[in-house]
Amino acid sequence: MKSDLTVRLAKRLAGLRAAKGWTLDQLAGASGVSRAALSRLENAEVSPSADVLDKLAHAHGMSLARLLSLVEDGFVAHIRRDDQATWRDGESGLSKRIVSPGTGALAGEVQECKLSPGSDVFEEAGQVEGLEYHLVMISGFMRVELGHEGHALGPGDVLRFRRHGQMRLMTAKGQGAKFFLFTLMA
Repeated sequence: MKSDLTVRLAKRLAGLRAAKGWTLDQLAGASGVSRAALSRLENAEVSPSADVLDKLAHAHGMSLARLLSLVEDGFVAHIRRDDQATWRDGESGLSKRIVSPGTGALAGEVQECKLSPGSDVFEEAGQVEGLEYHLVMISGFMRVELGHEGHALGPGDVLRFRRHGQMRLMTAKGQGAKFFLFTLMA
């Protein structure tokens, strides 16, 4: 009999692969796990070893802990502001507050982000290609470049996209930006 965890993990692994648009062969090449083993995992026919899970997490651009958190059953319903994780990169001028962290039981994550005046933040590919994002401008002005496509955003504007490749966030010298970033997981 298949365990509930094995079934949840199988669904999550299949969803991550689908979000990238990968075939089993492509994931096998990226992870070093055979196509046959991947098929058995995604069909919940076998339970993966820690080593295989680590390889798959790495292929999807995340830690093993993050991958496992995506299949958790429960979640904390009420998160007080003081308990919300914050992060600041002094060099780039970007700060984030994880308002609602992603879990396996919920399909999204919400971040409040602030970008200092005169910032230029460049990111290569996202951790998981093809994830859906909704960026909602609260205040200030910012230019967002997704690959070769640019968008000038102001208060109240929304930019909706699937992340494939590079992203650049820029503010002018005299104007910062505050925005919410909603991420929908596969």
